[in-house]
Amino acid sequence: MQRSRTSKESVKNIVLIDDHPIMRHGLAQLVRAESGLEVCGEAGSAREGLEVVGKLRPDLAIVDLTLPDKNGLELVKDIRAMHPATQCLVLSMHDEETYGERALRAGARGYVMKEEAADHLIAAIQKVLSGGLYVSETLNARMLEQVTGASRNRITGIDSLTDRELEILTLIGKGVPTKNIAAQLSISARTVEAHRSHIKEKLGITDGAALVRHAVQWVEGRAKV
Repeated sequence: MQRSRTSKESVKNIVLIDDHPIMRHGLAQLVRAESGLEVCGEAGSAREGLEVVGKLRPDLAIVDLTLPDKNGLELVKDIRAMHPATQCLVLSMHDEETYGERALRAGARGYVMKEEAADHLIAAIQKVLSGGLYVSETLNARMLEQVTGASRNRITGIDSLTDRELEILTLIGKGVPTKNIAAQLSISARTVEAHRSHIKEKLGITDGAALVRHAVQWVEGRAKV
């Protein structure tokens, strides 16, 4: 799924990391239609994505959040730590309100929702490649409020969860057993249970059954967005 990197210095090379081949195909067509941009590689998982980025050293990696082997936020962190010359742009079906700031904290330079890709992806790519930061006006306003102190309320609810805690909450909501969560995230079952306890404390939930109900409602709510 890799192509040799072009020799033209003016061309910016991009790697697409998304587990849906049809989505990658559509994105590749969109990118290649823009002068000065080229898709030099593709990947369908986090592991493969990190390998492709390491081999091709692209200028930009477009990363989906939902990957079969690892959360996209963790992949962004890995790419930025191991290949700092490669910028990251998150393209996801998940709403920006929940994941936009998390993506930026992980090291991404922009966030675009898939439903807006046709209208905003190229602009986001150009902004990131020129050294800028691309987010929607809504997220930008929210971030400015936090920086200026206009929003001083204590962070609560879902926003109070760490990236790993949110990932585990999502897996719980999808009905994944503790031992399977541990195996998927390469951590111990005991660590998963510790995260469950922290999640319950932060969300004000007192028992495991209530946590499962909350997680299921969370996942179902995200699916409707």
